[in-house]
Amino acid sequence: MNNHSETEGSGHNSVHSDTDNIPGWNEELELAFSFYKGPYVPGRVTSRHKTVCEVLAPGAVVQAGISGALQKIGKQPVVGDFVVLLDQPETGSRMIVNILPRRTCLSRGAAGDGGGEQVIAANLDTIFIVTATGKDLNLRRLERYLTVVYSSGANPVILLNKIDLADDPTRLVEKIQSIAGTVPVIPLSALSKTGLDALSPHFNPGETVALVGSSGVGKSTLINSLLGETVQRTGGIREDDEKGRHTTTVRQMFLLPNGAVLIDNPGIREIQLGDSAEGIEKAFSEIVDAASNCKFKDCTHRDEPGCAVLKAVKDGIIPEERL
Repeated sequence: MNNHSETEGSGHNSVHSDTDNIPGWNEELELAFSFYKGPYVPGRVTSRHKTVCEVLAPGAVVQAGISGALQKIGKQPVVGDFVVLLDQPETGSRMIVNILPRRTCLSRGAAGDGGGEQVIAANLDTIFIVTATGKDLNLRRLERYLTVVYSSGANPVILLNKIDLADDPTRLVEKIQSIAGTVPVIPLSALSKTGLDALSPHFNPGETVALVGSSGVGKSTLINSLLGETVQRTGGIREDDEKGRHTTTVRQMFLLPNGAVLIDNPGIREIQLGDSAEGIEKAFSEIVDAASNCKFKDCTHRDEPGCAVLKAVKDGIIPEERL
C-alpha cells in the first residue's frame, strides 16, 4: 500500500481503537476477531507477492508470510482480505494464520484448461469495469465481466475511457447501455481527467472500489488521476493496436484522501466464468425473463417449438447477438 496508509501506533489496547487505520473494518469483523487472544493482530491485505503479503496492520504496513496450515487447506489470502496475523516480536516475523469471513468475493474460472476457480480480490463494494474506445470495446467481453462482477456480490459500474479519442462517444455509451441494463455507464478520459467527477458518489469513506479490465484500457492512468500522483507506472500506446502496454503486475490497494479504498488488478487477458449462475441470470436478465415463458422447462433456445426467447429475438426485443 502506498504511504497514504501509514500511521503511528495508537497505543490503545482495544481492538476497535487499534483498527482505526484499517479501512472497511466493522463490528462484524471485530466480533470475528474477538475470538483471538494473545499475540494476534488484525490486518488487511494490500498486495500479494507469491508467498508474502503486504498487510495494513494497526499502526503500520507490514510484511507477512502465509501459514503452512492455510496453504495446506488451499486458503489463499488475496488483496482486500481481512486477516489474522500472528505477531512474533522476538523474531520480528508475522504470519497470516486465518482469513476473516469475506463479505464479497471477486473470482473467475482459472485460466487455461485446468479448471478450478481463482479468487481475485475480496470485500469489495463497487467494481469498475474499465473499457476504452477503439478496438478494445467488445460487448461480448463486457457481458462476461458483468457476469463475473454480479456473481461477486459487489455493484458493477462500467467506465468508458479514452472518450477524447472517439468520434461519437454518445453512440458508444448507448451501445454499451443496451447490454448493461441498469448498470451505470460513465464516459471519461483518465488522461485529461474529463468525467472523473462522476465517480465521486462511488468513493465513500471505508468503502472499497476495484478496477478490472483488459490490458491497456487505462486503469493505471485512472488511478494516477484519482490519487493525484504517479503511483502506477503507465505504459505508452502502441500505434498498431491503440492499446496501452500491460503495466500492472500485482494487485495493489490504495487509500484515497477521504478514506475510500481503491484496488487495481492486472489486465485480465482470459475470462472464464467459473461458478457464475447467479451472475449470468443478472447479466442476461431479459433472456431469463423471456425463458420463463418457454413451452418446455429444459428449452435450449435453439430450435424448440414455443420458445419465448427465440420469439423475442424474432420480434426484435432481444438482440440476436445476446444469445
